[in-house]
Amino acid sequence: MIDGPLTFHVGQRAQDAGLDHAVVRGTLELALRIGEAMLSLGAGAADVTAMVHRTTRVFCLDSCQVEVNFTAITVSYDPGGANPPLTLMRVVRTRISDYGRLAQIIELATDLGAEVVPYDAALGKLEEAHLSLDEIVQAPRPYRRLVVTGVLSVLAAAVAVLLGGGLNVALVAAATTAIIDRVVWKLDRWGLPPFFVQGTGAAIATLVAVGLYLVAPHLSIDLGAFPPSLVVASGIVVLLAGTSLVGAAEDAISGHAVTAGGRTFEVVMLTLGIVIGIGGVLDVARRAGVPLEVLDIPANSASPIVQAVSAAVVAAAWGLASYARPRAAVAAAIAGGTAWTIFMAARELGLGPAAASGVAALVIGFLGEYLGPRVRVPPILISVCGIVPLLPGLAIYRALFQLVNEPQTGLSPGVAGLLGAAMSGVALAAGVTLGEFFAAPLRRGAHRRHESNADWPTENPDLDRSDPEDLEEDAVLDRGESVRL
Repeated sequence: MIDGPLTFHVGQRAQDAGLDHAVVRGTLELALRIGEAMLSLGAGAADVTAMVHRTTRVFCLDSCQVEVNFTAITVSYDPGGANPPLTLMRVVRTRISDYGRLAQIIELATDLGAEVVPYDAALGKLEEAHLSLDEIVQAPRPYRRLVVTGVLSVLAAAVAVLLGGGLNVALVAAATTAIIDRVVWKLDRWGLPPFFVQGTGAAIATLVAVGLYLVAPHLSIDLGAFPPSLVVASGIVVLLAGTSLVGAAEDAISGHAVTAGGRTFEVVMLTLGIVIGIGGVLDVARRAGVPLEVLDIPANSASPIVQAVSAAVVAAAWGLASYARPRAAVAAAIAGGTAWTIFMAARELGLGPAAASGVAALVIGFLGEYLGPRVRVPPILISVCGIVPLLPGLAIYRALFQLVNEPQTGLSPGVAGLLGAAMSGVALAAGVTLGEFFAAPLRRGAHRRHESNADWPTENPDLDRSDPEDLEEDAVLDRGESVRL
């Protein structure tokens, strides 16, 4: 009739760990710095929280309170009794994609949490960890900005081939994306809000398409063999890849509602910037009398191998553009090629674009979470880069094109197209997140088996494996081993 011991903790009294104030202060600062860096570089709120807890537990601060929201991280330690609590906070001011730096921070935090630090060595270990973190956050980026522009051009060219375009389309898409990236980078350095930056990038891509419509009659260009929509779609994919679509879904599913709400609103605003940039240029062109028309793009006739290789190039290029190291870029390429192969197989079985995208994303999320730590590549990189070839850039452009040029009453094809693109985006985010959650128990089990064969102690040598509360604590510690966006 009576249940066993509680497996959750509520309303507990603060416990004094008996630590020196300098150790407590240094531990909280180190945990905050790691959390701030991870959140700025794209990690999910759940993983940031787990890693902050992991860092404080290494130095025997088991009763810390951690609060992570979209723009700030707060960590508080209450020693109990008459001793005053210590609370530190850091504001996240910058959000960038730098997977190479993120991988180094995860590796540092994971190595730090390999065993509990003895009290007499705590100050020395803290100073060593702070110095290592200084080297990581202050190190120069591995590639110059011009290299990133070139990589993004390759990405756009591969997207054009993936969507059925030829060599000419790929070259124009690459040149257009190079212009977009340089303009977007300059506007961002000037401090223009991201909403307008995204809109400007989308407008440039659409202007190139409108220009093709204008010059086609004079240069005898066959628009059927040179569809302007593929040029726009390639640029849109580059812009869409920078949104934290998967991160917003994961934060919502993992229970971080505030952070999920902030990220979701950010994704919506950035996507609306793209929509307004495209729609505004198309509307002005239509009013100016530019002969716009919806062209039916034939199905990609390239072999499945060519398509899979193109998808792999897209994923690897986005990884390199996000400053991933070559080994991580290879992992991203494998994920991209695998995702596209699964997507094509699902389409052959009769699934719609959204369902096929969700299935491919689920597999990539599972593989990234399970295999990423084994090859020392952040799962975030595998998941995010792997789904880039599946982003619905072409669907968004065609839907807006139909809305501007073929207004209809009721549910027009343009509205239906936008809804389909939104469903594909949600399916990608949900699929990746679900795959990661399926893989997490398997990865934790493998991690525990590895610990049982290791010579050094686990994170907490006092854990009682028969106690449900200690098992839950161990699961929280294990969860910090990897990062999911």
